Amino acid sequence: MNPSENRGYLTTEQSNPRSADLDVLSTDDLVKLFIDEDRKPQLAVEGASGALSAAIDAVALRLSRGGRLFYIGAGTSGRLGVLDAAECPPTFCSPPELVQGVLAGGAPALLRSSEGLEDLETGGVDDLKGHQFSADDCLVGIAAGGTTPYVLGALQYAVDLDALAIAMACVPAEQAPMPCHLDVRLITGPELLTGSTRLKAGTATKMALNILSTGVMVKLGKVYGNRMVDVSASNSKLVDRSLRILTDLAGLSREQGLPLLTEAQGSVKRALVMAAGSMDLEQAHILLANHDGNLRAALGSIGIHLNEPLSRLEQSQAPNRNS
Repeated sequence: MNPSENRGYLTTEQSNPRSADLDVLSTDDLVKLFIDEDRKPQLAVEGASGALSAAIDAVALRLSRGGRLFYIGAGTSGRLGVLDAAECPPTFCSPPELVQGVLAGGAPALLRSSEGLEDLETGGVDDLKGHQFSADDCLVGIAAGGTTPYVLGALQYAVDLDALAIAMACVPAEQAPMPCHLDVRLITGPELLTGSTRLKAGTATKMALNILSTGVMVKLGKVYGNRMVDVSASNSKLVDRSLRILTDLAGLSREQGLPLLTEAQGSVKRALVMAAGSMDLEQAHILLANHDGNLRAALGSIGIHLNEPLSRLEQSQAPNRNS
């Protein structure tokens, strides 16, 4: 066994005094302690808001020019990246190659821990090369403690290529500097279970990735208002959601919306353009293509704006003007 250098200086590795008696707490007190401590990830993400904003704009610009977004990590950090990447195609109808998660150990490591692979600095580089990672692409290197060789090697490779390199860690930069162009630090402090960064650090990382990927997709025009108009109607739940979007934005009944959605080949965007602009499928496709798939821009070019009605909650709370 070969230990790493002493990492006890990292805040993610330090003991949390609030949980010094964790093993003798009552179950109720244990649960209350975790709930109270789990307020800190929200504050950690808030503290990184400026870096997240910069990352969203930089990634969106690269993707709009044909680049791709990669998350890379080992253990929990890598699994969170894979999870976020996997959610993009069904949510935003993005091609699977647009946002990709790269995990040390590959697919088997999703189910069975293979943390030993994170010690290989060349491993991250080799995995990126296997995906034909290029200067046009973006890399988010995720490492809770900021010292994972697999991630550091990948980030340095991205920097050397002049790709966009974004570091994401849960310790201060002075404790663990990482090669990058943008540095997202989610300072969550010591874990209640010492060193178990699947806890607060993992929660903060998941929140940050949610914001990053959603923000990028908003910038790419895959959202209208707060509706996922690029949703892929690939199962009954998503067909229902698509129909409700057509109802809310275009005033169509479900009976009107279903055949239109079928004619639009499951594309909510095309169905909305067809309904609002009185167009056929080909015309809707051309109009959207001429505006890079941006629904608001496409409809605006023909003088149409979809005025979203009040939500059901807002309707129930609105004053009765007839009284």
